[in-house]
Amino acid sequence: MPDAFTTRVLQVTTGSTEVVRDLTADCEAFLREAAAGRDGLLNIFVPHATAGIAVLETGAGSDDDLLAALHTLLPADDRWQHRHGSPGHGRDHVLPALVPPHATLPVVEGRLELGTWQSVCLVDTNVDNPERQVRLSFLG
Repeated sequence: MPDAFTTRVLQVTTGSTEVVRDLTADCEAFLREAAAGRDGLLNIFVPHATAGIAVLETGAGSDDDLLAALHTLLPADDRWQHRHGSPGHGRDHVLPALVPPHATLPVVEGRLELGTWQSVCLVDTNVDNPERQVRLSFLG
């Protein structure tokens, strides 16, 4: 089937601050075209060594709590062996071990099957790289 696999790359500006960016609306818009009412899987992948994809609640403080937890687990100080970039940038390269650079989610009847409070988010702590790509791929 020629339309069994469809992919699109999003260009996401994260700016110069640490961010949890909600991508749910982008995923849903992609699926309206790519899935066209079919069942399948959506894979979200960020091809960067310093960013990740998380499924979590947003808007009620959980996104800020995640960034605070990452600060506790991965302090931005001089302990890191990877030392180029902003102070503490080495921690950004450890981030994908805790917040993986991908997620695969079910799609039912062309719609993303998320829980009531779940959102798909890009997690980016690297203030040195304000532009990101996110690859969305639908396998029907």
